[in-house]
Amino acid sequence: MASLPFPVLTADEAAALVPHASAVGFSGFTPAGAAKIVPSALARRATALHAKGEPWRIGVLTGASTGPSLDGALAAADATAWRTPYQSNATLRKNINSGKTVYFDMHLSQIQPWLRAGFLGKIDWAIIEVCDIEPDGSVVLSTSVGATNTYARLADKVILELNAKHPAFLRGLHDIYEPADPPNRRHIPLFSVRDRIGSPLVKIDPSRIVGIVLNDAEDEVSGFDETTPVTRAIGANVAHFLAAERRAGRLPDGIPFQSGVGNIANAVIAAMAQNEEIPAFDLYSEVIQDGVINLIEQDRIPFASGTSLTVTPPVLQRIYDNWDNYKNKLVLRPQEISNSPELARRLGVIAINTALEMDIAGNVNSTHVLGRQMMNGIGGSGDFTRNAHISIFTAPSTQKDGAISTIVPFVSHTDHSEHSVQIFVTEHGVADLRGKDPTARAATIIDNCVDPQYRDLLRAYVKSCGSVHAYCNPDKAFAFHQAFAAHKDMRKAAELLL
Repeated sequence: MASLPFPVLTADEAAALVPHASAVGFSGFTPAGAAKIVPSALARRATALHAKGEPWRIGVLTGASTGPSLDGALAAADATAWRTPYQSNATLRKNINSGKTVYFDMHLSQIQPWLRAGFLGKIDWAIIEVCDIEPDGSVVLSTSVGATNTYARLADKVILELNAKHPAFLRGLHDIYEPADPPNRRHIPLFSVRDRIGSPLVKIDPSRIVGIVLNDAEDEVSGFDETTPVTRAIGANVAHFLAAERRAGRLPDGIPFQSGVGNIANAVIAAMAQNEEIPAFDLYSEVIQDGVINLIEQDRIPFASGTSLTVTPPVLQRIYDNWDNYKNKLVLRPQEISNSPELARRLGVIAINTALEMDIAGNVNSTHVLGRQMMNGIGGSGDFTRNAHISIFTAPSTQKDGAISTIVPFVSHTDHSEHSVQIFVTEHGVADLRGKDPTARAATIIDNCVDPQYRDLLRAYVKSCGSVHAYCNPDKAFAFHQAFAAHKDMRKAAELLL
């Protein structure tokens, strides 16, 4: 402890330094690498002050979602005045949808340039998890980068959580590169998934580091559910489509893949790896999950680039125990690099993301339930979708035992327009929308992806629109949503459409 270059504080001592109404940038992209000890102490402080009738709430900026010790604890203490970008905590979501917490959703690639431009105001504090510290203020991050390097550079004051759970030999895992801003920006000099263009360290002005909080808390990464017949079918359909693209000469070897987070994403990546027609493939994505590590061990993914190592504690320990086997197969970058539209377009990424709902024109809603209630946020799906070599969205065709169709006449909220969505996949099949007009798109989606019990309803909607270029009937466009609001079952839309 005597060798540490900055004062050692308890978590509560560190939390006491952060004033009400501060804007705080936290490390973390998913629970991986998220600050944990100080946010929990901040929540305790907020609870104590609120009990005395004193205000204490802060603005919270992260890389993306975090864990229960950060977003969960602060939300439960009513300590989050505003929040950006992506989030996934149930308590925080409730606060957002009730209006207690102001939330503005952002493409993940935008937050760092927006901060540097001053669009989001000043960053007062940065609270960052690290695994090694040098006297000049240089630090080695832990299991994510996210927007941490920008928070660390812009914040007036910095608190470091030195986490002994993550070894100092992670130096070299990170590739920290921050582009210049307009009008001085040049190209980002990354031309292969495996290129390294930056520094292994985040360099912080030592005069702004107020202290170090020691801890050994694990990343709060939970495992995903086992695959189901539906998710396995979706994965198989994506793999069959990609294999056919390769046979047709439209999928060159060496094209990297991007995959979203969750059970469907894991099923898709596993199905791709099992398909012998698809050669081993590199990953250029945001999140590196357990399934990716398994495929690295099987030599099906030779190299993975992301901004977070979002793996469960046992898998993370396996990586650390065999670090020599992994250190040249993984790299973590800032999210404005991992999610860069420029790089997604240059590398020709195949983007595979999950939709909440889609309509028969090909528009996708990724964020809002029934168009009103925020789920998690757009995340990085837009960064990749608009710029991908091939953009794919996946979803089960129904939810809630068939009471909800994920394919509707008109989406209740639009995150990705039909101009960006090329392929849609459910357990029933694949809709290839490339080069099709609205009439052909609607027929392709209904025939290939819609659950059979909803096909006639959607065909009835199409007929109700008459002879038009794009199917829009203002009187019936939200018939599915109206039926669910009234009866908790979209199949009741038959009363409005048939």
